[in-house]
Amino acid sequence: MSSWAARSPDVGQSAERSRRVTAEDIELFTAISGDRNPLHYDHDVAAKSRFGAVIVQGGIMTAILNAVVAEDLPGPGSVFLHVDWNFVAPVYPGDTITGRVEVVDVRLDKPITTLATTVRNQRGDVVLDGTAHTWTEPVDS
Repeated sequence: MSSWAARSPDVGQSAERSRRVTAEDIELFTAISGDRNPLHYDHDVAAKSRFGAVIVQGGIMTAILNAVVAEDLPGPGSVFLHVDWNFVAPVYPGDTITGRVEVVDVRLDKPITTLATTVRNQRGDVVLDGTAHTWTEPVDS
């Protein structure tokens, strides 16, 4: 049995993390990405949009899933191979988002895990859903 098969996650196993999103997060993400879309900064432009107010970048929404995958499930050494995400509702500064992953398939011949992924806001509304495939590299803990 490979070392991966001996420590791989089980189908049905899940993990989640929550975080309050702030205007400072938008600024920090912009510093990294260069994304200065007026929907993230210009209150007048954003107020006239279908969103009605400033919204956070999609990368902030997905970042919570990076943390769950890298820290919790499948855990340290894990990286995304492929993601298929649908952004179904906006996230606003001040919202608390919860990223959740659930194992739906595990390859035992390779350290590949398929995850159902969701991000919800503090009201429980889904703001992102989809799937992800991860690779887990062995790391010394």
